[in-house]
Amino acid sequence: MNTQNKTEINVVLFKRDLRLQDNEAIHNALSSGRKTLFVFVFEDILLNDPHYSERHWNFIKESLIDLNNSLIAYNSEILIVRSNINRTLQIIQETYKITHLYSHQETGLKVTYDRDKGLKRFLLNNMITWVENVNNGVFRGLKDRENWIELWEGFMNQSLLTFRPKKDQLFTKEEVAHLATFFQLPDLETNPDTPFQKGGTTMALKYMNTFFRDRGKNYNAHISKPLLARRSCSRLSPYLAWGNLSVRQVIQETVRCIDQNIHKKQMESFGSRLRWQAHFIQKFEMEDEMEFLSLNKGYQKLKKQVSERYIEAWKNGQTGYPLVDACMRCLKETGYLNFRMRALVVSFFTHNLWQPWQKATVTLSQYFLDFEPGIHFPQIQMQAGETGINLLRMYNPTKNGIAHDPEGVFIKTWVPELAELDTAFVHEPSRMTPMEQQMANFFVGKNYPKPIVNLQETRKYASDILWNMKDETTVIEENFRILKKHTLKNRKRSS
Repeated sequence: MNTQNKTEINVVLFKRDLRLQDNEAIHNALSSGRKTLFVFVFEDILLNDPHYSERHWNFIKESLIDLNNSLIAYNSEILIVRSNINRTLQIIQETYKITHLYSHQETGLKVTYDRDKGLKRFLLNNMITWVENVNNGVFRGLKDRENWIELWEGFMNQSLLTFRPKKDQLFTKEEVAHLATFFQLPDLETNPDTPFQKGGTTMALKYMNTFFRDRGKNYNAHISKPLLARRSCSRLSPYLAWGNLSVRQVIQETVRCIDQNIHKKQMESFGSRLRWQAHFIQKFEMEDEMEFLSLNKGYQKLKKQVSERYIEAWKNGQTGYPLVDACMRCLKETGYLNFRMRALVVSFFTHNLWQPWQKATVTLSQYFLDFEPGIHFPQIQMQAGETGINLLRMYNPTKNGIAHDPEGVFIKTWVPELAELDTAFVHEPSRMTPMEQQMANFFVGKNYPKPIVNLQETRKYASDILWNMKDETTVIEENFRILKKHTLKNRKRSS
Protein backbone atom coordinates (compact mmCIF):
# COMPACT_ATOMS: atom_id res chain seq x y z
CA MET A 1 0.00 0.00 0.00
CA ASN A 2 1.44 3.38 -1.01
CA THR A 3 1.44 5.74 1.96
CA GLN A 4 3.72 8.41 0.50
CA ASN A 5 2.37 11.98 0.53
CA LYS A 6 -0.55 10.96 2.70
CA THR A 7 -1.42 13.02 5.76
CA GLU A 8 -0.43 11.26 8.99
CA ILE A 9 -3.33 10.95 11.42
CA ASN A 10 -4.50 9.41 14.67
CA VAL A 11 -7.66 7.38 14.97
CA VAL A 12 -9.56 7.30 18.25
CA LEU A 13 -11.72 4.18 18.35
CA PHE A 14 -14.76 4.59 20.61
CA LYS A 15 -15.98 1.44 22.31
CA ARG A 16 -17.53 1.57 25.77
CA ASP A 17 -16.24 5.11 26.38
CA LEU A 18 -18.85 7.27 24.68
CA ARG A 19 -17.75 10.62 26.15
CA LEU A 20 -15.40 13.51 25.40
CA GLN A 21 -14.47 14.51 28.94
CA ASP A 22 -12.12 12.37 31.02
CA ASN A 23 -11.47 10.13 28.06
CA GLU A 24 -7.83 9.07 28.11
CA ALA A 25 -7.83 7.78 24.54
CA ILE A 26 -8.91 11.19 23.28
CA HIS A 27 -6.53 13.00 25.62
CA ASN A 28 -3.55 10.93 24.47
CA ALA A 29 -4.41 11.38 20.81
CA LEU A 30 -4.80 15.15 21.11
CA SER A 31 -1.59 15.42 23.15
CA SER A 32 0.34 14.03 20.18
CA GLY A 33 -0.43 17.11 18.10
CA ARG A 34 -1.45 15.02 15.06
CA LYS A 35 -4.75 15.39 13.30
CA THR A 36 -7.30 13.08 14.90
CA LEU A 37 -10.27 11.19 13.52
CA PHE A 38 -12.98 9.85 15.84
CA VAL A 39 -14.47 6.51 14.76
CA PHE A 40 -17.27 4.26 16.00
CA VAL A 41 -17.94 0.93 14.30
CA PHE A 42 -21.20 -0.96 14.55
CA GLU A 43 -19.63 -4.41 14.31
CA ASP A 44 -21.52 -7.38 12.92
CA ILE A 45 -19.90 -9.65 15.52
CA LEU A 46 -21.70 -7.66 18.21
CA LEU A 47 -24.85 -6.83 16.26
CA ASN A 48 -25.32 -10.59 15.87
CA ASP A 49 -24.22 -11.52 19.39
CA PRO A 50 -27.16 -12.81 21.48
CA HIS A 51 -26.11 -10.84 24.58
CA TYR A 52 -27.00 -7.56 22.86
CA SER A 53 -30.49 -6.30 22.04
CA GLU A 54 -32.13 -3.33 20.37
CA ARG A 55 -32.26 -1.36 23.60
CA HIS A 56 -28.45 -1.41 23.77
CA TRP A 57 -27.99 -0.26 20.19
CA ASN A 58 -30.53 2.52 20.62
CA PHE A 59 -28.73 3.71 23.76
CA ILE A 60 -25.46 3.73 21.83
CA LYS A 61 -27.05 5.62 18.93
CA GLU A 62 -28.44 8.24 21.32
CA SER A 63 -24.99 8.53 22.87
CA LEU A 64 -23.33 9.02 19.49
CA ILE A 65 -25.84 11.68 18.49
CA ASP A 66 -25.18 13.47 21.77
CA LEU A 67 -21.43 13.31 21.09
CA ASN A 68 -21.88 14.74 17.62
CA ASN A 69 -24.00 17.54 19.04
CA SER A 70 -21.14 18.39 21.39
CA LEU A 71 -18.69 18.36 18.47
CA ILE A 72 -20.69 20.91 16.46
CA ALA A 73 -18.77 23.66 18.28
CA TYR A 74 -15.58 22.28 16.74
CA ASN A 75 -17.06 21.74 13.24
CA SER A 76 -16.34 18.04 13.73
CA GLU A 77 -18.17 14.76 14.08
CA ILE A 78 -17.56 11.04 14.48
CA LEU A 79 -17.19 8.70 11.53
CA ILE A 80 -19.94 6.17 12.35
CA VAL A 81 -19.99 3.09 10.14
CA ARG A 82 -21.20 -0.47 9.97
CA SER A 83 -18.27 -2.76 9.25
CA ASN A 84 -15.54 -4.48 11.19
CA ILE A 85 -12.68 -2.56 12.74
CA ASN A 86 -9.88 -3.95 10.58
CA ARG A 87 -11.78 -3.25 7.37
CA THR A 88 -12.66 0.25 8.58
CA LEU A 89 -9.02 1.11 9.24
CA GLN A 90 -8.00 -0.40 5.92
CA ILE A 91 -10.42 1.86 4.02
CA ILE A 92 -9.27 4.94 5.94
CA GLN A 93 -5.69 4.00 5.03
CA GLU A 94 -6.57 4.43 1.35
CA THR A 95 -6.78 8.18 1.96
CA TYR A 96 -4.66 8.81 5.06
CA LYS A 97 -1.64 7.29 6.78
CA ILE A 98 -2.76 6.12 10.23
CA THR A 99 0.22 6.20 12.55
CA HIS A 100 -1.54 5.62 15.88
CA LEU A 101 -4.77 4.01 17.06
CA TYR A 102 -6.03 5.06 20.50
CA SER A 103 -8.60 3.13 22.54
CA HIS A 104 -9.23 1.74 26.00
CA GLN A 105 -8.65 -1.84 27.15
CA GLU A 106 -12.04 -3.50 26.97
CA THR A 107 -13.03 -6.05 29.58
CA GLY A 108 -15.73 -7.64 27.49
CA LEU A 109 -17.01 -10.84 25.97
CA LYS A 110 -14.73 -13.45 24.44
CA VAL A 111 -15.83 -12.25 21.01
CA THR A 112 -14.43 -8.76 21.68
CA TYR A 113 -11.22 -10.19 23.16
CA ASP A 114 -10.72 -12.32 20.03
CA ARG A 115 -11.49 -9.27 17.88
CA ASP A 116 -8.78 -7.30 19.69
CA LYS A 117 -6.23 -10.07 19.13
CA GLY A 118 -6.99 -9.92 15.41
CA LEU A 119 -6.81 -6.12 15.51
CA LYS A 120 -3.38 -6.29 17.14
CA ARG A 121 -2.08 -8.45 14.29
CA PHE A 122 -3.57 -6.09 11.70
CA LEU A 123 -1.96 -3.05 13.31
CA LEU A 124 1.45 -4.73 13.51
CA ASN A 125 1.26 -5.69 9.84
CA ASN A 126 0.36 -2.12 8.92
CA MET A 127 2.93 -0.51 11.23
CA ILE A 128 0.26 1.30 13.26
CA THR A 129 1.02 1.90 16.93
CA TRP A 130 -1.83 0.90 19.23
CA VAL A 131 -2.03 2.97 22.40
CA GLU A 132 -4.44 1.34 24.84
CA ASN A 133 -5.31 2.94 28.16
CA VAL A 134 -6.56 1.59 31.47
CA ASN A 135 -10.35 1.72 31.63
CA ASN A 136 -11.97 2.90 34.86
CA GLY A 137 -9.21 1.57 37.10
CA VAL A 138 -9.35 -2.03 35.82
CA PHE A 139 -5.79 -3.24 35.23
CA ARG A 140 -4.73 -5.87 32.71
CA GLY A 141 -2.17 -8.53 33.56
CA LEU A 142 -2.56 -8.62 37.36
CA LYS A 143 -1.80 -11.99 38.96
CA ASP A 144 -3.38 -11.14 42.33
CA ARG A 145 -4.86 -8.23 44.28
CA GLU A 146 -1.65 -7.11 45.97
CA ASN A 147 -1.99 -3.32 46.21
CA TRP A 148 -4.96 -3.33 43.83
CA ILE A 149 -6.92 -0.89 45.99
CA GLU A 150 -3.93 1.42 46.10
CA LEU A 151 -3.68 1.27 42.29
CA TRP A 152 -7.40 1.85 41.88
CA GLU A 153 -7.53 4.75 44.32
CA GLY A 154 -4.47 6.31 42.71
CA PHE A 155 -6.25 6.14 39.36
CA MET A 156 -9.48 7.59 40.77
CA ASN A 157 -7.67 10.47 42.47
CA GLN A 158 -6.01 11.65 39.26
CA SER A 159 -7.26 14.93 37.81
CA LEU A 160 -10.08 14.66 35.30
CA LEU A 161 -8.96 14.97 31.69
CA THR A 162 -10.51 17.89 29.85
CA PHE A 163 -11.43 17.96 26.17
CA ARG A 164 -9.48 20.82 24.59
CA PRO A 165 -8.62 20.17 20.95
CA LYS A 166 -6.40 22.66 19.19
CA LYS A 167 -7.67 24.49 16.15
CA ASP A 168 -7.85 22.26 13.07
CA GLN A 169 -6.75 19.21 15.08
CA LEU A 170 -10.03 17.34 14.62
CA PHE A 171 -11.39 16.10 11.33
CA THR A 172 -13.98 18.51 10.00
CA LYS A 173 -17.56 17.48 9.27
CA GLU A 174 -16.80 17.80 5.57
CA GLU A 175 -13.76 15.52 5.80
CA VAL A 176 -15.74 12.95 7.78
CA ALA A 177 -18.59 13.14 5.27
CA HIS A 178 -16.14 12.41 2.43
CA LEU A 179 -14.76 9.35 4.24
CA ALA A 180 -18.31 8.18 4.97
CA THR A 181 -18.97 7.77 1.26
CA PHE A 182 -16.73 4.69 1.28
CA PHE A 183 -18.77 2.90 3.97
CA GLN A 184 -22.13 1.39 4.76
CA LEU A 185 -23.69 3.81 7.23
CA PRO A 186 -26.08 2.76 10.00
CA ASP A 187 -29.43 4.39 10.62
CA LEU A 188 -29.09 6.37 13.85
CA GLU A 189 -32.79 7.11 14.23
CA THR A 190 -34.38 5.82 17.45
CA ASN A 191 -37.86 5.87 18.92
CA PRO A 192 -38.02 8.60 21.58
CA ASP A 193 -41.20 7.18 23.11
CA THR A 194 -39.76 4.23 25.02
CA PRO A 195 -39.55 3.64 28.79
CA PHE A 196 -35.77 3.19 28.64
CA GLN A 197 -33.28 5.73 29.97
CA LYS A 198 -31.87 7.76 27.09
CA GLY A 199 -28.20 7.57 26.19
CA GLY A 200 -25.63 10.34 26.12
CA THR A 201 -23.46 12.38 28.46
CA THR A 202 -25.98 15.23 28.55
CA MET A 203 -28.60 12.92 30.04
CA ALA A 204 -26.02 11.21 32.26
CA LEU A 205 -25.08 14.51 33.87
CA LYS A 206 -28.73 15.25 34.59
CA TYR A 207 -29.11 11.93 36.40
CA MET A 208 -25.86 12.46 38.29
CA ASN A 209 -26.68 16.00 39.37
CA THR A 210 -30.20 15.18 40.58
CA PHE A 211 -28.90 12.17 42.50
CA PHE A 212 -26.22 14.07 44.38
CA ARG A 213 -28.40 17.13 44.90
CA ASP A 214 -31.64 15.49 45.99
CA ARG A 215 -32.57 11.94 45.00
CA GLY A 216 -29.73 10.30 46.92
CA LYS A 217 -30.95 11.51 50.31
CA ASN A 218 -32.99 8.29 50.68
CA TYR A 219 -30.41 6.00 49.08
CA ASN A 220 -29.81 3.70 52.06
CA ALA A 221 -33.47 3.49 53.05
CA HIS A 222 -34.76 2.71 49.56
CA ILE A 223 -31.95 0.73 47.94
CA SER A 224 -33.70 -2.63 48.43
CA LYS A 225 -37.21 -1.43 47.55
CA PRO A 226 -38.18 -2.43 44.01
CA LEU A 227 -40.35 0.67 43.49
CA LEU A 228 -38.67 3.37 45.57
CA ALA A 229 -35.18 2.41 44.38
CA ARG A 230 -36.13 3.55 40.89
CA ARG A 231 -35.93 7.13 42.15
CA SER A 232 -33.55 7.02 45.12
CA CYS A 233 -30.76 5.00 43.49
CA SER A 234 -28.39 6.85 41.20
CA ARG A 235 -29.59 5.21 37.97
CA LEU A 236 -26.09 5.88 36.61
CA SER A 237 -25.27 2.26 35.79
CA PRO A 238 -26.06 2.44 32.02
CA TYR A 239 -24.03 5.64 31.72
CA LEU A 240 -21.08 3.91 33.36
CA ALA A 241 -21.54 0.69 31.39
CA TRP A 242 -21.47 2.51 28.04
CA GLY A 243 -18.99 5.16 29.15
CA ASN A 244 -21.09 8.34 28.96
CA LEU A 245 -19.43 9.10 32.30
CA SER A 246 -16.18 7.78 33.69
CA VAL A 247 -16.22 6.10 37.08
CA ARG A 248 -13.61 8.67 38.09
CA GLN A 249 -16.04 11.52 37.40
CA VAL A 250 -18.66 9.91 39.62
CA ILE A 251 -16.20 8.94 42.36
CA GLN A 252 -14.83 12.47 42.61
CA GLU A 253 -18.32 13.95 42.81
CA THR A 254 -19.17 11.42 45.53
CA VAL A 255 -16.09 12.42 47.54
CA ARG A 256 -17.00 16.09 47.12
CA CYS A 257 -20.45 15.44 48.60
CA ILE A 258 -18.96 13.49 51.51
CA ASP A 259 -16.44 16.24 52.22
CA GLN A 260 -19.22 18.85 52.16
CA ASN A 261 -21.45 16.67 54.34
CA ILE A 262 -24.13 16.38 51.63
CA HIS A 263 -26.12 13.22 52.39
CA LYS A 264 -22.86 11.92 53.84
CA LYS A 265 -23.98 8.46 55.03
CA GLN A 266 -25.79 7.84 51.78
CA MET A 267 -22.83 8.90 49.66
CA GLU A 268 -20.39 6.79 51.68
CA SER A 269 -22.55 3.74 50.93
CA PHE A 270 -22.77 4.70 47.28
CA GLY A 271 -19.01 5.19 47.05
CA SER A 272 -18.43 1.77 48.55
CA ARG A 273 -20.57 0.20 45.85
CA LEU A 274 -18.58 1.98 43.16
CA ARG A 275 -15.44 0.33 44.50
CA TRP A 276 -17.12 -3.08 44.50
CA GLN A 277 -18.22 -2.49 40.92
CA ALA A 278 -14.56 -2.16 39.96
CA HIS A 279 -13.68 -5.20 42.10
CA PHE A 280 -16.02 -7.44 40.10
CA ILE A 281 -14.89 -6.13 36.72
CA GLN A 282 -11.28 -6.68 37.79
CA LYS A 283 -12.17 -10.25 38.78
CA PHE A 284 -13.66 -10.86 35.34
CA GLU A 285 -10.62 -9.28 33.68
CA MET A 286 -8.42 -11.77 35.52
CA GLU A 287 -10.69 -14.82 34.95
CA ASP A 288 -12.67 -14.23 31.77
CA GLU A 289 -13.63 -17.88 31.44
CA MET A 290 -16.41 -16.92 33.88
CA GLU A 291 -18.44 -16.08 30.78
CA PHE A 292 -18.87 -19.82 30.24
CA LEU A 293 -17.73 -21.77 33.32
CA SER A 294 -18.14 -21.57 37.08
CA LEU A 295 -15.30 -19.63 38.70
CA ASN A 296 -14.91 -22.41 41.25
CA LYS A 297 -14.02 -25.45 39.14
CA GLY A 298 -15.55 -27.72 41.76
CA TYR A 299 -19.00 -26.61 40.63
CA GLN A 300 -18.36 -27.26 36.95
CA LYS A 301 -19.50 -30.85 37.42
CA LEU A 302 -22.90 -29.69 38.74
CA LYS A 303 -25.49 -30.86 36.22
CA LYS A 304 -28.99 -29.47 36.05
CA GLN A 305 -31.73 -30.63 33.72
CA VAL A 306 -32.82 -27.77 31.48
CA SER A 307 -36.56 -27.07 31.44
CA GLU A 308 -37.63 -24.81 28.60
CA ARG A 309 -41.05 -24.51 30.24
CA TYR A 310 -39.52 -23.13 33.43
CA ILE A 311 -37.21 -20.81 31.51
CA GLU A 312 -40.01 -19.36 29.38
CA ALA A 313 -42.23 -18.83 32.43
CA TRP A 314 -39.38 -17.02 34.21
CA LYS A 315 -38.44 -14.88 31.17
CA ASN A 316 -42.01 -13.69 30.69
CA GLY A 317 -43.06 -13.25 34.31
CA GLN A 318 -45.45 -16.21 34.47
CA THR A 319 -44.04 -18.24 37.38
CA GLY A 320 -46.95 -17.79 39.78
CA TYR A 321 -44.74 -15.91 42.24
CA PRO A 322 -45.85 -12.27 42.07
CA LEU A 323 -42.60 -10.53 43.03
CA VAL A 324 -40.55 -12.63 40.61
CA ASP A 325 -43.04 -11.99 37.83
CA ALA A 326 -43.26 -8.26 38.55
CA CYS A 327 -39.47 -8.00 38.51
CA MET A 328 -39.07 -9.83 35.22
CA ARG A 329 -41.86 -7.91 33.50
CA CYS A 330 -40.51 -4.60 34.79
CA LEU A 331 -36.97 -5.47 33.68
CA LYS A 332 -38.15 -6.59 30.25
CA GLU A 333 -40.17 -3.40 29.79
CA THR A 334 -37.82 -0.77 31.26
CA GLY A 335 -34.31 -2.29 31.35
CA TYR A 336 -33.88 -1.52 35.05
CA LEU A 337 -34.15 -3.42 38.31
CA ASN A 338 -32.50 -2.61 41.63
CA PHE A 339 -29.70 -4.83 42.92
CA ARG A 340 -31.66 -6.89 45.46
CA MET A 341 -34.35 -7.77 42.96
CA ARG A 342 -31.71 -8.76 40.40
CA ALA A 343 -30.26 -11.12 42.96
CA LEU A 344 -33.73 -12.46 43.73
CA VAL A 345 -34.64 -13.35 40.13
CA VAL A 346 -31.29 -15.11 39.63
CA SER A 347 -31.66 -16.98 42.92
CA PHE A 348 -35.15 -18.12 41.93
CA PHE A 349 -33.93 -19.26 38.51
CA THR A 350 -30.88 -21.18 39.73
CA HIS A 351 -32.16 -22.51 43.06
CA ASN A 352 -35.93 -22.88 42.94
CA LEU A 353 -36.18 -23.67 39.24
CA TRP A 354 -32.81 -25.48 39.46
CA GLN A 355 -31.67 -24.22 36.07
CA PRO A 356 -28.01 -23.71 35.06
CA TRP A 357 -26.91 -20.10 35.46
CA GLN A 358 -25.61 -20.11 31.89
CA LYS A 359 -29.23 -20.28 30.68
CA ALA A 360 -30.00 -16.97 32.42
CA THR A 361 -27.09 -14.94 31.12
CA VAL A 362 -28.37 -14.13 27.63
CA THR A 363 -31.91 -13.24 28.70
CA LEU A 364 -30.69 -10.95 31.46
CA SER A 365 -28.00 -9.34 29.33
CA GLN A 366 -30.64 -8.54 26.70
CA TYR A 367 -32.97 -7.09 29.35
CA PHE A 368 -30.40 -5.09 31.35
CA LEU A 369 -29.89 -1.71 29.71
CA ASP A 370 -26.67 -1.47 31.75
CA PHE A 371 -25.26 -4.79 30.51
CA GLU A 372 -21.63 -4.81 31.61
CA PRO A 373 -19.89 -8.20 31.11
CA GLY A 374 -17.50 -7.66 34.01
CA ILE A 375 -20.44 -7.22 36.39
CA HIS A 376 -22.87 -9.56 34.69
CA PHE A 377 -21.13 -12.93 34.87
CA PRO A 378 -19.49 -12.67 38.34
CA GLN A 379 -22.75 -11.46 39.90
CA ILE A 380 -24.86 -14.20 38.32
CA GLN A 381 -22.40 -16.85 39.51
CA MET A 382 -22.36 -15.37 43.00
CA GLN A 383 -26.15 -15.44 43.27
CA ALA A 384 -26.17 -18.97 41.85
CA GLY A 385 -23.96 -20.09 44.74
CA GLU A 386 -21.20 -21.43 42.51
CA THR A 387 -18.22 -19.39 43.69
CA GLY A 388 -17.67 -21.32 46.93
CA ILE A 389 -16.36 -18.20 48.67
CA ASN A 390 -19.61 -16.28 49.09
CA LEU A 391 -22.45 -16.88 51.52
CA LEU A 392 -25.14 -19.02 49.91
CA ARG A 393 -28.19 -16.76 49.57
CA MET A 394 -31.61 -18.05 48.60
CA TYR A 395 -34.19 -15.29 48.40
CA ASN A 396 -37.77 -16.10 49.34
CA PRO A 397 -39.86 -14.01 46.90
CA THR A 398 -42.93 -14.01 49.14
CA LYS A 399 -41.06 -12.78 52.22
CA ASN A 400 -39.14 -10.23 50.17
CA GLY A 401 -42.35 -8.95 48.66
CA ILE A 402 -43.89 -8.43 52.08
CA ALA A 403 -40.71 -6.79 53.39
CA HIS A 404 -39.91 -4.49 50.47
CA ASP A 405 -43.27 -3.97 48.74
CA PRO A 406 -45.68 -4.36 51.69
CA GLU A 407 -48.68 -2.75 50.00
CA GLY A 408 -47.99 -4.59 46.76
CA VAL A 409 -47.77 -1.37 44.73
CA PHE A 410 -44.82 -2.58 42.65
CA ILE A 411 -46.45 -5.97 42.10
CA LYS A 412 -49.80 -4.47 41.13
CA THR A 413 -48.10 -2.08 38.72
CA TRP A 414 -46.33 -4.82 36.79
CA VAL A 415 -48.74 -7.72 37.32
CA PRO A 416 -52.05 -5.95 36.67
CA GLU A 417 -53.93 -9.26 36.95
CA LEU A 418 -53.47 -8.86 40.72
CA ALA A 419 -54.36 -5.17 40.92
CA GLU A 420 -57.85 -5.71 42.35
CA LEU A 421 -56.85 -8.25 44.98
CA ASP A 422 -56.73 -7.40 48.66
CA THR A 423 -53.19 -6.71 49.85
CA ALA A 424 -53.33 -9.88 51.96
CA PHE A 425 -53.38 -11.98 48.78
CA VAL A 426 -51.20 -9.94 46.41
CA HIS A 427 -47.97 -11.59 47.55
CA GLU A 428 -49.40 -15.12 47.56
CA PRO A 429 -52.63 -15.43 45.55
CA SER A 430 -52.38 -19.22 45.64
CA ARG A 431 -53.42 -19.03 49.33
CA MET A 432 -56.91 -17.90 48.34
CA THR A 433 -59.60 -20.42 49.11
CA PRO A 434 -62.08 -21.40 46.37
CA MET A 435 -64.70 -19.19 48.03
CA GLU A 436 -62.33 -16.22 48.20
CA GLN A 437 -61.49 -16.68 44.54
CA GLN A 438 -65.18 -16.82 43.69
CA MET A 439 -65.90 -13.64 45.67
CA ALA A 440 -63.02 -11.79 43.97
CA ASN A 441 -63.89 -13.21 40.54
CA PHE A 442 -60.26 -14.20 40.34
CA PHE A 443 -59.14 -17.76 39.72
CA VAL A 444 -55.61 -19.05 40.23
CA GLY A 445 -54.60 -21.00 37.16
CA LYS A 446 -56.90 -18.95 34.96
CA ASN A 447 -56.39 -15.26 35.72
CA TYR A 448 -52.86 -15.81 37.01
CA PRO A 449 -50.60 -18.91 36.93
CA LYS A 450 -50.36 -21.39 39.74
CA PRO A 451 -46.86 -21.50 41.29
CA ILE A 452 -44.73 -23.61 38.97
CA VAL A 453 -42.63 -25.02 41.84
CA ASN A 454 -42.90 -25.42 45.59
CA LEU A 455 -40.65 -22.87 47.31
CA GLN A 456 -39.89 -24.90 50.41
CA GLU A 457 -39.19 -28.16 48.60
CA THR A 458 -37.00 -26.62 45.90
CA ARG A 459 -35.11 -24.48 48.40
CA LYS A 460 -34.27 -27.54 50.50
CA TYR A 461 -33.27 -29.56 47.45
CA ALA A 462 -30.89 -26.86 46.19
CA SER A 463 -29.54 -26.07 49.63
CA ASP A 464 -28.72 -29.70 50.43
CA ILE A 465 -26.80 -30.19 47.19
CA LEU A 466 -24.88 -26.91 47.30
CA TRP A 467 -23.97 -27.12 50.99
CA ASN A 468 -22.72 -30.68 50.56
CA MET A 469 -20.59 -29.63 47.61
CA LYS A 470 -18.79 -27.06 49.79
CA ASP A 471 -16.97 -29.92 51.53
CA GLU A 472 -15.68 -31.53 48.34
CA THR A 473 -11.93 -31.45 47.80
CA THR A 474 -11.95 -29.57 44.50
CA VAL A 475 -14.32 -26.92 45.84
CA ILE A 476 -12.14 -26.37 48.92
CA GLU A 477 -8.95 -26.20 46.84
CA GLU A 478 -10.58 -23.73 44.50
CA ASN A 479 -11.74 -21.63 47.48
CA PHE A 480 -8.12 -21.19 48.53
CA ARG A 481 -7.05 -20.38 44.97
CA ILE A 482 -9.80 -17.79 44.48
CA LEU A 483 -9.25 -16.15 47.84
CA LYS A 484 -5.50 -15.98 47.27
CA LYS A 485 -6.00 -14.41 43.86
CA HIS A 486 -8.88 -12.03 44.56
CA THR A 487 -8.77 -11.11 48.25
CA LEU A 488 -8.22 -7.39 48.60
CA LYS A 489 -4.81 -6.90 50.19
CA ASN A 490 -4.80 -3.15 50.78
CA ARG A 491 -7.80 -1.62 52.54
CA LYS A 492 -6.65 1.96 52.73
CA ARG A 493 -9.59 4.36 52.66
CA SER A 494 -9.97 6.58 49.61
CA SER A 495 -9.03 10.18 50.30
